[in-house]
Amino acid sequence: MKLAGKKALVFGGTSGIGLASVDMLVAGGANVVAISRNPNKAQNIPQNVELDACDVLDRDALIALFKKHAPFDILVSAATGGGRAIGPFLDMDMDGYKASFDKLWGYANVVRFGTEHMAPDGTIVLVSGAPARKCKPGQVALSSVGGSVEALVRALAPEIAPRRINVMSPGTIDTPMVGAQGKEREELYAKIVQGNLIERAGLAKEAASAILFLIENDFVTGTTVDVDGGWLLS
Repeated sequence: MKLAGKKALVFGGTSGIGLASVDMLVAGGANVVAISRNPNKAQNIPQNVELDACDVLDRDALIALFKKHAPFDILVSAATGGGRAIGPFLDMDMDGYKASFDKLWGYANVVRFGTEHMAPDGTIVLVSGAPARKCKPGQVALSSVGGSVEALVRALAPEIAPRRINVMSPGTIDTPMVGAQGKEREELYAKIVQGNLIERAGLAKEAASAILFLIENDFVTGTTVDVDGGWLLS
């Protein structure tokens, strides 16, 4: 797929991996709509990017948004959907565990209501996470949700063909999701990545470059690309 002149919708496109994806799509000549729950908080958005607001868990709002922006060629969702439960499963608040699956429900809504408005050669990219296939202590919820996202994509790929759908699975990425700053932030990331083959946090643009690969390569569908610093091997 050549990006020039294509229309792309990016959910979670105002920060982190989503914003880095927006930047790269724009650089490739695509017309981009960056979507988040609170676009008014967006910073460093390219001037020629259209902003829109939507909660991926609000089906009526999603349906209206897709009709507004149809037709389009590229659909990316890096939206988390909500909170994430962390900690031992046997100590976990089950409402928190259930709420972690808002990410899956959000992705399911985006694909369900967005695909019908896409071009026949359109492409979709979702974001899972390295815990989907290698769960570290305290990550049962993350692993469960990420695994569900990847299973959804494998199941959907044959059904929506010739449209394509893939997953980018990041390891530890330095994004605004982590609120700590300065030395505290550095120490936190150093602790998280200790033991990885590449002992640093990844950059949002490194994860986004894999999303761009999945968009542009017409011979890839139903698969997962890992950008994890060696998480799966450590």
